[in-house]
Amino acid sequence: MPARTGAEYIKALHDNPAEVYLNGKRVKDVTTQPGLRNGVQTMAKLMDMQHDARLRDEMTYESPTTGDRVGLSFITPRTLEDLERRRVMMHHWARTTCGMMGRSPDFMNVNMMAMAAAGDYFAQNRPEFKQNMQNYYEYIRENDSVLTHTLLNLQRNRAPGATPLEDRTDIALSVVKETDAGIIVHGARVLATLAPLSEEIALYPTTSHMLPDNAPSPTSFAFAIPCNTPGLKFQCRESFDHNRSHYDHPLGSRFEEMDAVAFFDNVLVPWERVFLLGDVALCNNMQLATHRHLHSGQQVVTRNVAKCEFVLGLANLMTETLGSNDQTQAQTMIAEIIENLEVTKACLRTAEVDAKIDEWGVMCPAELPLQVARNMFIRMYPRMGEILHLLGSSSLMALPSEADMEGPLAEDISRYLETDTSSAKDRVQLFRLAWDVSCSAFGARQILYERFFQADSVRNAVILYNMTDREPASNLVREFLAQD
Repeated sequence: MPARTGAEYIKALHDNPAEVYLNGKRVKDVTTQPGLRNGVQTMAKLMDMQHDARLRDEMTYESPTTGDRVGLSFITPRTLEDLERRRVMMHHWARTTCGMMGRSPDFMNVNMMAMAAAGDYFAQNRPEFKQNMQNYYEYIRENDSVLTHTLLNLQRNRAPGATPLEDRTDIALSVVKETDAGIIVHGARVLATLAPLSEEIALYPTTSHMLPDNAPSPTSFAFAIPCNTPGLKFQCRESFDHNRSHYDHPLGSRFEEMDAVAFFDNVLVPWERVFLLGDVALCNNMQLATHRHLHSGQQVVTRNVAKCEFVLGLANLMTETLGSNDQTQAQTMIAEIIENLEVTKACLRTAEVDAKIDEWGVMCPAELPLQVARNMFIRMYPRMGEILHLLGSSSLMALPSEADMEGPLAEDISRYLETDTSSAKDRVQLFRLAWDVSCSAFGARQILYERFFQADSVRNAVILYNMTDREPASNLVREFLAQD
């Protein structure tokens, strides 16, 4: 099957429903469920972009297996040009979502590509796991599957040593049995963003939560299964799509990707879907060995560029509407957003220019500039939300709704809320967007997401410190001090 259309994606979700719970009830059909259906429609729009004749070569490429056009985010990059083509494709999707969907399908596609390219790594665990990994990648590529993942176990207590891993296997997702058909897993995982809108879910180790050397082998694994696998249930948080118009909630009504807790109730994972099992060392080293984080890093930083571009445009329109664009303080704050954008773009470009072929024959973006960009965005995005608060001030408060614009006070609203450069309707629409970016439940979730999605800022700083060779800089100082 070539790259799918939006209608084909929606039909697949409708025909293969996962067990999803929202607001205390099981969801019958995510494609029609208020609070979820608009996110489904946005995902379908992304799929349809693959069939836009103007974007054909920027969104798809020829499958090495079938010759059909498949999504370009699945490509195994062998050259710098491949990396650049993939980034262009990812930027199209990121701009379409204003950078607000962290789990657009390209994120998982590049992860699984990197893991499949490093198939020999998985063969060290069991020879058949290499073929499992490569077959799975080919399956999702040729079927244009939409994936999510969930990587972390829930915790009873975050105090160091309070609840050792081996004492909380009643909570941690664990292998409870091996059968001829596959492994049986039981437990819970967070955080499955996009799960209700996905068809497949992958679980694999991450270096942000390393397993201790004495971890029980049942907690060491990597696998992927359909989201509608019996025994797998998703508990959604409250939806931030309040079933309002695009005018009232321009972002929440489009880009609700939903976060969920995944409960596994003695779920069977067929052997052909298992990629690692029972080897703590291989699990802990998987991310670094496969370089999947470098490819997902390119996707993340590409999305961050689009998000900066969007916030910059929004801030600029806000000050133009209010007539504050000539004020020094406004220019200073917008300049800060420009700096964020240009630094992020520079890091992304440097990561591509300094890319190298890895031991698996894959062209990998350079790690250091991607790590810098991701670390900085943890601080950048909350600050950009604050800048929107400061630029908008009282104009963000007491905003009329779309219904009010046609209500009994419509004439008063039109007269008193217009500015020298904008009608009242356009002003309210713009500032409702600014509210949705920086003040609404949707906006607050975005800020929280960016604070922690890229891992803890302190931990990231330690990683950056340890991965950087500081000796060349120190030698410059030593050489200077040694001068006569």
